[in-house]
Amino acid sequence: MLGHLPYGDVPPTELAEARTGFAVRGACRLRREVMPDLDRMLAAASLDPSTGGQLRGLSCHRSLTRQGGVFCRETPEGDPADRAVSVAPPGHSEHTSGYALDFAVRPASGCRDAEACMAASAPYRWLVANARLYGFEQSFPAGNRQGVKWEPWHWRWVGTQANAPGAARARVLFARARAEFPADPEVVSPPRVVPTIRPPEPPPPPSEGRKKRRRR
Repeated sequence: MLGHLPYGDVPPTELAEARTGFAVRGACRLRREVMPDLDRMLAAASLDPSTGGQLRGLSCHRSLTRQGGVFCRETPEGDPADRAVSVAPPGHSEHTSGYALDFAVRPASGCRDAEACMAASAPYRWLVANARLYGFEQSFPAGNRQGVKWEPWHWRWVGTQANAPGAARARVLFARARAEFPADPEVVSPPRVVPTIRPPEPPPPPSEGRKKRRRR
Protein backbone atom coordinates (compact mmCIF):
# COMPACT_ATOMS: atom_id res chain seq x y z
CA MET A 1 0.00 0.00 0.00
CA LEU A 2 1.46 3.34 -1.12
CA GLY A 3 4.86 1.67 -1.50
CA HIS A 4 4.81 -0.10 1.87
CA LEU A 5 4.59 -3.83 2.57
CA PRO A 6 2.02 -5.49 4.90
CA TYR A 7 3.19 -6.48 8.40
CA GLY A 8 0.00 -6.70 10.44
CA ASP A 9 0.34 -6.36 14.21
CA VAL A 10 2.04 -8.46 16.86
CA PRO A 11 -0.06 -9.85 19.75
CA PRO A 12 0.59 -7.85 22.93
CA THR A 13 1.47 -11.08 24.76
CA GLU A 14 4.61 -11.42 22.61
CA LEU A 15 5.99 -8.02 23.60
CA ALA A 16 8.41 -7.16 26.38
CA GLU A 17 9.62 -3.85 27.75
CA ALA A 18 13.18 -2.67 27.17
CA ARG A 19 15.45 -1.85 30.07
CA THR A 20 14.67 1.15 32.23
CA GLY A 21 16.17 4.36 30.92
CA PHE A 22 16.39 3.29 27.27
CA ALA A 23 13.18 4.99 26.11
CA VAL A 24 13.32 8.77 25.84
CA ARG A 25 9.69 8.92 26.92
CA GLY A 26 7.16 6.31 27.94
CA ALA A 27 8.21 2.72 27.36
CA CYS A 28 9.88 0.84 24.53
CA ARG A 29 8.20 -2.50 23.85
CA LEU A 30 9.49 -5.04 21.30
CA ARG A 31 9.15 -8.76 20.71
CA ARG A 32 10.70 -10.82 23.49
CA GLU A 33 13.22 -12.47 21.17
CA VAL A 34 14.69 -9.05 20.31
CA MET A 35 15.56 -8.18 23.91
CA PRO A 36 18.71 -10.30 24.45
CA ASP A 37 20.43 -8.77 21.40
CA LEU A 38 19.20 -5.28 22.27
CA ASP A 39 20.52 -5.62 25.83
CA ARG A 40 23.90 -6.82 24.57
CA MET A 41 24.09 -3.97 22.10
CA LEU A 42 23.21 -1.35 24.71
CA ALA A 43 25.78 -2.79 27.09
CA ALA A 44 28.47 -2.65 24.41
CA ALA A 45 27.53 0.91 23.43
CA SER A 46 27.65 2.05 27.05
CA LEU A 47 31.25 0.86 27.32
CA ASP A 48 32.35 2.73 24.19
CA PRO A 49 33.30 6.32 25.06
CA SER A 50 32.61 7.44 21.50
CA THR A 51 28.83 7.06 22.00
CA GLY A 52 28.74 9.22 25.09
CA GLY A 53 26.27 6.73 26.57
CA GLN A 54 23.52 8.32 24.48
CA LEU A 55 22.05 5.32 22.63
CA ARG A 56 18.36 5.80 23.41
CA GLY A 57 15.06 4.66 21.91
CA LEU A 58 12.43 7.10 20.66
CA SER A 59 9.73 4.84 19.19
CA CYS A 60 9.42 1.05 19.30
CA HIS A 61 6.30 -1.08 18.77
CA ARG A 62 3.23 0.82 17.64
CA SER A 63 -0.27 -0.61 17.60
CA LEU A 64 -2.40 -0.28 14.48
CA THR A 65 -4.35 2.49 16.19
CA ARG A 66 -1.17 4.33 17.13
CA GLN A 67 0.24 3.94 13.62
CA GLY A 68 -2.98 5.30 12.16
CA GLY A 69 -2.63 8.37 14.33
CA VAL A 70 0.98 8.90 13.23
CA PHE A 71 0.03 8.46 9.57
CA CYS A 72 -2.85 10.92 9.73
CA ARG A 73 -0.83 13.42 11.72
CA GLU A 74 1.57 13.85 8.80
CA THR A 75 -0.04 16.59 6.64
CA PRO A 76 -3.61 15.30 7.20
CA GLU A 77 -4.99 17.49 4.42
CA GLY A 78 -2.34 16.44 1.89
CA ASP A 79 -2.02 13.59 -0.57
CA PRO A 80 -1.72 10.21 1.23
CA ALA A 81 0.92 9.14 -1.30
CA ASP A 82 3.08 12.09 -0.30
CA ARG A 83 2.45 11.30 3.35
CA ALA A 84 3.55 7.69 2.82
CA VAL A 85 7.05 8.80 1.84
CA SER A 86 7.82 9.50 5.49
CA VAL A 87 5.36 7.29 7.41
CA ALA A 88 3.68 3.97 6.59
CA PRO A 89 -0.09 3.41 6.61
CA PRO A 90 -1.52 1.31 9.48
CA GLY A 91 -0.72 -2.38 9.07
CA HIS A 92 2.16 -1.60 6.73
CA SER A 93 4.74 -0.31 9.19
CA GLU A 94 7.70 -2.31 10.48
CA HIS A 95 6.91 -0.81 13.87
CA THR A 96 3.70 -2.84 14.19
CA SER A 97 5.70 -6.04 13.67
CA GLY A 98 7.46 -5.60 17.00
CA TYR A 99 10.88 -6.01 15.38
CA ALA A 100 11.66 -2.35 14.56
CA LEU A 101 12.57 0.72 16.55
CA ASP A 102 13.63 4.31 16.08
CA PHE A 103 16.73 5.46 17.92
CA ALA A 104 16.64 8.99 19.26
CA VAL A 105 18.39 11.91 17.61
CA ARG A 106 20.70 13.29 20.26
CA PRO A 107 20.99 16.19 20.79
CA ALA A 108 17.54 16.93 19.40
CA SER A 109 17.11 20.52 20.57
CA GLY A 110 17.58 23.02 17.79
CA CYS A 111 18.03 20.33 15.12
CA ARG A 112 16.15 21.41 12.01
CA ASP A 113 17.42 18.61 9.79
CA ALA A 114 16.80 15.41 11.75
CA GLU A 115 18.43 13.13 9.17
CA ALA A 116 21.64 15.14 8.93
CA CYS A 117 21.84 15.63 12.69
CA MET A 118 21.33 11.92 13.32
CA ALA A 119 23.89 10.92 10.70
CA ALA A 120 26.46 13.27 12.21
CA SER A 121 25.96 11.97 15.73
CA ALA A 122 28.36 9.63 17.50
CA PRO A 123 25.61 7.11 18.41
CA TYR A 124 24.64 6.77 14.73
CA ARG A 125 28.22 6.19 13.64
CA TRP A 126 28.48 3.53 16.33
CA LEU A 127 25.29 1.87 15.06
CA VAL A 128 26.57 1.81 11.49
CA ALA A 129 29.78 0.13 12.63
CA ASN A 130 28.32 -2.26 15.19
CA ALA A 131 24.54 -2.78 15.02
CA ARG A 132 24.75 -5.67 12.55
CA LEU A 133 26.85 -7.60 15.09
CA TYR A 134 23.72 -7.69 17.26
CA GLY A 135 21.23 -8.52 14.49
CA PHE A 136 20.02 -5.00 13.63
CA GLU A 137 20.00 -3.47 10.14
CA GLN A 138 18.96 -0.06 8.76
CA SER A 139 15.71 -0.51 6.85
CA PHE A 140 15.57 2.71 4.84
CA PRO A 141 19.04 3.88 3.72
CA ALA A 142 19.53 6.96 1.58
CA GLY A 143 18.27 6.49 -1.98
CA ASN A 144 16.49 3.22 -1.21
CA ARG A 145 14.51 1.66 -4.07
CA GLN A 146 11.38 1.48 -1.95
CA GLY A 147 11.04 5.24 -2.25
CA VAL A 148 10.81 5.78 1.51
CA LYS A 149 12.52 8.81 3.01
CA TRP A 150 15.98 8.13 4.39
CA GLU A 151 15.59 7.26 8.07
CA PRO A 152 18.96 6.85 9.77
CA TRP A 153 17.18 6.28 13.09
CA HIS A 154 15.00 3.34 11.92
CA TRP A 155 16.46 -0.14 12.44
CA ARG A 156 14.90 -3.61 12.36
CA TRP A 157 16.03 -6.80 14.05
CA VAL A 158 16.57 -9.98 12.02
CA GLY A 159 19.03 -11.76 14.32
CA THR A 160 22.71 -12.39 13.81
CA GLN A 161 22.09 -15.90 12.46
CA ALA A 162 19.04 -17.45 10.85
CA ASN A 163 18.96 -20.16 13.53
CA ALA A 164 19.00 -17.68 16.44
CA PRO A 165 15.84 -17.80 18.60
CA GLY A 166 13.08 -15.91 16.78
CA ALA A 167 15.31 -14.85 13.90
CA ALA A 168 13.75 -17.24 11.40
CA ARG A 169 10.33 -15.71 12.00
CA ALA A 170 11.69 -12.18 11.61
CA ARG A 171 13.51 -13.09 8.42
CA VAL A 172 10.40 -14.67 6.92
CA LEU A 173 8.41 -11.54 7.73
CA PHE A 174 11.01 -9.26 6.13
CA ALA A 175 11.99 -11.63 3.30
CA ARG A 176 10.43 -9.55 0.52
CA ALA A 177 11.73 -6.23 1.89
CA ARG A 178 15.25 -7.62 2.25
CA ALA A 179 15.21 -9.11 -1.25
CA GLU A 180 13.72 -6.15 -3.13
CA PHE A 181 14.90 -3.23 -0.99
CA PRO A 182 18.18 -4.20 0.74
CA ALA A 183 19.08 -2.58 4.04
CA ASP A 184 22.33 -0.64 4.44
CA PRO A 185 24.11 -1.57 6.59
CA GLU A 186 22.54 -5.01 6.60
CA VAL A 187 23.02 -8.25 8.47
CA VAL A 188 24.76 -10.64 6.13
CA SER A 189 24.67 -14.30 7.02
CA PRO A 190 27.79 -16.31 6.28
CA PRO A 191 27.53 -18.30 3.06
CA ARG A 192 26.37 -21.86 3.45
CA VAL A 193 29.18 -24.26 2.72
CA VAL A 194 28.03 -27.52 1.17
CA PRO A 195 30.64 -30.25 1.58
CA THR A 196 31.71 -31.99 -1.60
CA ILE A 197 31.22 -35.73 -1.42
CA ARG A 198 33.73 -37.54 -3.57
CA PRO A 199 32.70 -40.84 -5.11
CA PRO A 200 34.77 -43.82 -4.02
CA GLU A 201 37.77 -44.43 -6.19
CA PRO A 202 37.56 -47.55 -8.37
CA PRO A 203 39.90 -50.39 -7.47
CA PRO A 204 43.14 -50.47 -9.42
CA PRO A 205 43.12 -52.63 -12.56
CA PRO A 206 44.81 -56.05 -12.26
CA SER A 207 48.49 -55.96 -13.06
CA GLU A 208 49.29 -57.22 -16.55
CA GLY A 209 52.55 -58.64 -15.40
CA ARG A 210 51.01 -60.75 -12.65
CA LYS A 211 52.05 -64.38 -13.02
CA LYS A 212 49.40 -67.08 -13.21
CA ARG A 213 49.36 -69.61 -10.44
CA ARG A 214 50.71 -72.99 -11.35
CA ARG A 215 48.21 -75.81 -11.04
CA ARG A 216 49.15 -78.79 -9.00
